Amino acid sequence: MAILIIVVFVLGYAAIALEHPLKIDKAASALITGMVCWAIYVFSLGGDPHAYEIIEYGRSFVDGDHHVGGLYHHLFDIANILFFLMGAMTIVELVDAHEGFAVITDRIKTEDKTKLLWIICILTFFFSAALDNLTTTIVMISLLRKLVKDQKTRWMFVGMVVIAANAGGAWSPIGDVTTTMLWIKKQLPDVPNIIMDLIIPSMVALLVPLAILSFTFKGTVERPLKQENADHYLNPTTPGERTFVFILGLAGLIFVPFFKTITHLPPFMGMMLSLGVIWAVTEVMHKGKSKSEKQPLSVITVLQKIDVASVLFFLGILMAVAALQEFGHLRTAAQALDSVFAGNIFSINIVIGLLSAIVDNVPLVAAAQGMYDIAPTGDFAANGHFWEFLAYCAGTGGSALIIGSAAGVAAMGLEKIDFGWYLKKISWLAVIGYFAGAATYYLMFS
Repeated sequence: MAILIIVVFVLGYAAIALEHPLKIDKAASALITGMVCWAIYVFSLGGDPHAYEIIEYGRSFVDGDHHVGGLYHHLFDIANILFFLMGAMTIVELVDAHEGFAVITDRIKTEDKTKLLWIICILTFFFSAALDNLTTTIVMISLLRKLVKDQKTRWMFVGMVVIAANAGGAWSPIGDVTTTMLWIKKQLPDVPNIIMDLIIPSMVALLVPLAILSFTFKGTVERPLKQENADHYLNPTTPGERTFVFILGLAGLIFVPFFKTITHLPPFMGMMLSLGVIWAVTEVMHKGKSKSEKQPLSVITVLQKIDVASVLFFLGILMAVAALQEFGHLRTAAQALDSVFAGNIFSINIVIGLLSAIVDNVPLVAAAQGMYDIAPTGDFAANGHFWEFLAYCAGTGGSALIIGSAAGVAAMGLEKIDFGWYLKKISWLAVIGYFAGAATYYLMFS
């Protein structure tokens, strides 16, 4: 059964990668893979009298450890991501419905591809540190739809946005979920130290591929014309309303990490609180308008535009990775790395980063946290080089494949980017940047 689940995962992964030749939506492949992997896990328990408890709560709970794992634990983590994603997408779509992004797009005058690429990527890098890589990717894709008409050209921008968002999230405790995990669990408790040590390698991971692409990505972009149709209304709001909703939406997104820090509640609750407030405020703002004017600006209408297929794709792929984790494959892989590289922290973390492009970086980082205790001194001490480099590698390594990070998966769903196209056009740039940033960190602290 342990081998069978790996075979199913690989076949499912291949089906996602070959979405266009197979003519099967990646969400369907991901759902089948995730559910079949859990079915295999159930059959692997055989006649165990505690099978039900093991499935629901995890084997460690049944064995007397009060650490809760199993399906409920994974489902909570996955639901956290899905509700967070849905909330962020709704807020962004609501700002878009009010033409709020015109506040930024009207100020970006250049149509030169190279200049625009640098502007978008630098904005993404710093937005990601303040918001998080997933939310920032959703916001920047909405911006790019206003700035770039041609789909394949926009895909190049979106591919670089994924690299920039992951690099920007790595050096901030609220920018990437893995850095947040290391911060919350006290491996990286010193926030200024995280920023000072990781911002330069993270910036190198972006600037190197950005510089390389600048030599070949030439010409000008054509902006889409504003049109009035069933889905898009030309200037539906006043300039004051557009600015107000843009600021309100951005403030709502920035509020989320602060809410989490203060209350220690899951991030999706802060996102839903922000959505509720923005929903109520916009309802009051438009209460005096006619139904035909108010309807396209309401959250009810905006919710119909949410890409549910992307949400289901997330569910399937994360459930599949969770099943691998329950089997112990990810911990086994982490232990094998420790043995093969004889505890060399740089080699171990570089491979973990590349593995995070194939499976989710969260369980990989969780496995590393479980393998190594926080030492009083040395590389494994709080704020030690092992934990810092792990944050960098797990945060940026996922850019190597489009389904290797939450930002990439969101981009793939929203822009319908082909797995093979990303592999051909963007992956090599991401890998070069990843190794350049890793080398920078090594030279700084080895």
